[in-house]
Amino acid sequence: MAFSGALTLSDLNDFISPSQACIKPVEVAKTSETQGAIKVDNSGSYYEVSQDGLETKLETATISLNDCLACSGCITSAESVLVTLQSQEELYNILQQNKVAIETNDRSTHRTVVVSISPQTRASFAAKYNLTPLQVARKLTWFFKNLGVHMVFDTSFSRDLALLETGREFVSRYRKAVAKGVIKTPNLDGSAPESTTAAGDMELDTPQEVAPKPRKRIVRRGAASDEPAAAVETESAMPMLASACPGWICYAEKTHGYMLPYISETKSPQQIMGSLVKNHFGSLHGLTPNQIYHVCVMPCYDKKLEASRSDFYSDLYQTRDVDCVITSTEVEKMFGEQGLTDMSAFGERDMDLGYNSVIKDPSTGQDQVLVGAAGNASGGFLEYVMQYAARELFGIDGVDVDQALGVEVKTVRNADFKEVTLELPGQPGAEPLLKFAAAYGFRNIQNLVRKVKTGKSPYHFVEVMACPSGCINGGGQLKQDTSIPLKDWIIQVDEQYRNGVMARKPEDNPALAQLYREWLGGVDTPKAKEQLRTGYHAVEQNLVNPLAVKW
Repeated sequence: MAFSGALTLSDLNDFISPSQACIKPVEVAKTSETQGAIKVDNSGSYYEVSQDGLETKLETATISLNDCLACSGCITSAESVLVTLQSQEELYNILQQNKVAIETNDRSTHRTVVVSISPQTRASFAAKYNLTPLQVARKLTWFFKNLGVHMVFDTSFSRDLALLETGREFVSRYRKAVAKGVIKTPNLDGSAPESTTAAGDMELDTPQEVAPKPRKRIVRRGAASDEPAAAVETESAMPMLASACPGWICYAEKTHGYMLPYISETKSPQQIMGSLVKNHFGSLHGLTPNQIYHVCVMPCYDKKLEASRSDFYSDLYQTRDVDCVITSTEVEKMFGEQGLTDMSAFGERDMDLGYNSVIKDPSTGQDQVLVGAAGNASGGFLEYVMQYAARELFGIDGVDVDQALGVEVKTVRNADFKEVTLELPGQPGAEPLLKFAAAYGFRNIQNLVRKVKTGKSPYHFVEVMACPSGCINGGGQLKQDTSIPLKDWIIQVDEQYRNGVMARKPEDNPALAQLYREWLGGVDTPKAKEQLRTGYHAVEQNLVNPLAVKW
């Protein structure tokens, strides 16, 4: 039934109000089997009244900024529908559809099912079931193949591509920022450089300084105080901020649009894997993208939202690069649904070669060994970009952030904020060549955003992650036993992330050079940018409390 013409709804949009949609659970401690009544006094305070009349004031449930950052309550209703379509039930439906297609000999509805597993998921299962990461990879391959999945890959492979592209993008930005006067390169003789113009305070280039050319996204300050300090051009914006965390990207797009030029345009490992599977893998096997159903197993629920972005949807084939994201906890739930309880008792199968970071053991030539980039459990972006930039920009080799070789590493303010500084060899106390940071958790992100907006950020690159402790502590990871403190559990999972994985630089992965040459036609080609880069979009919102709408 339509509304009366006299009634008007104003200031409404597609966003769900936090007052209705906040999903943070509140733990209620039960002191007895029988609960008393709830009383509300004149001030609005709540009291629990026991059966003997004793009143106990109830604490107000609070929602911290950390809780809000990765909460789905502020996604649009359209996005929420897309996210709910991504579950193990959808995977079951596709597998059942394939079974029927084979039984009826109707290949038109059959789809090749590919599952890509994140290294953080491997680590989570390894810690819980006391297995090695390689055992987990082989057991998950066995599990998914028994369900009817055709291929099982590992996103450590696509992470190599993401790291290489991020390193190249940073070096390109740095050089352009120097050419435009946004930053100054410290003198290699150890003397102090001229004063550096911060990214937030820079002036636009004049035609005499730089030849006119098409510009990428520019954000220009107006009268509003919530906008950046000056015009910012993506190709030379500093600091460059990592883009692998969808919680951070969602937050930036919907609350701080002026931050978008600073964010790396390199796709996340998940979405690069989507490009590989739907385009390269498909072409090798004579399949169109819509004939492949691609599932990613991730440590984070926000990865579902990332997969649903319109940027990663093909209008031509009516399909997404990643059709479905299921989390580590959802995979464990699938075990129970299949009548399996103890992962240690699973069988094992060799992982599929091709897009896997797995090689034959160089010492025996037989057993499989996992390989991957060194660095922290959020992907090692800071570590790799620092190493890559030191070599490409200053000719400095041997940098190792994990071992603090060639760099100074220190924790600032809290365990989730780290600074890494590259100094000129043999010149202690000289102006640093590069200054990077890792900012995890909402409090640190807020401080970073504030400094970038005011032009006071001292960093060249920042690895940004929404979750405290990073991806290894993602909301979709397996939960620890209640007897284990969370801090100790994160340490255990982090150790498993690194355990049994042979460190290898992305550029030493022989398959990547072949991919660039045969699939992308080179490093900086239009196709390479189409498949490996993306863009971001400021989203305007005006959240209102639906309960306050006047009729």
